[in-house]
Amino acid sequence: MTTPSNHYIQTLRALVGPQRIFVPGVRAILRNEHGEILLQRRSDMDLWGLPGGMVELNETVLQSLRREVWEETALTVLDAEPMGLYCGPDHHLEYPNGDQMQCFAIAFLVTRWEGTPRVNDHESLDLRFFAYSSIPSNLTTTHRLTLDDYARYQGRFLVT
Repeated sequence: MTTPSNHYIQTLRALVGPQRIFVPGVRAILRNEHGEILLQRRSDMDLWGLPGGMVELNETVLQSLRREVWEETALTVLDAEPMGLYCGPDHHLEYPNGDQMQCFAIAFLVTRWEGTPRVNDHESLDLRFFAYSSIPSNLTTTHRLTLDDYARYQGRFLVT
């Protein structure tokens, strides 16, 4: 599968090809009443990851978070608080088609949401809640770093 179908990214790709580009994004940590974390099995890489994605032009970060969570899980984000900011060499991503990205992502703790999680678009193959101790090993590397930070989170915004 190719890079996600964001018009802005497609325009950039037409100009620069697969070379690494800098992309702003959001990640959502959604927990159920048992404290388990919702993960999606991504269709682009067949790996588990947090719901989230790219911020689009003319969109706020919170609008992006709500849109991405809805698109991938059919859940409505009611309240969220920023947990961490992620960037750097550990947040380099390469898609199966060779397209490369450098992520600049804000991870949010979704403190209130409504709905029943379900696969809501072509980006997800499956959705499941996992206890932190049972997170699958085939997890997107960048999201593993976010979940490790979440396990240590003390209510203070993290910058990595």
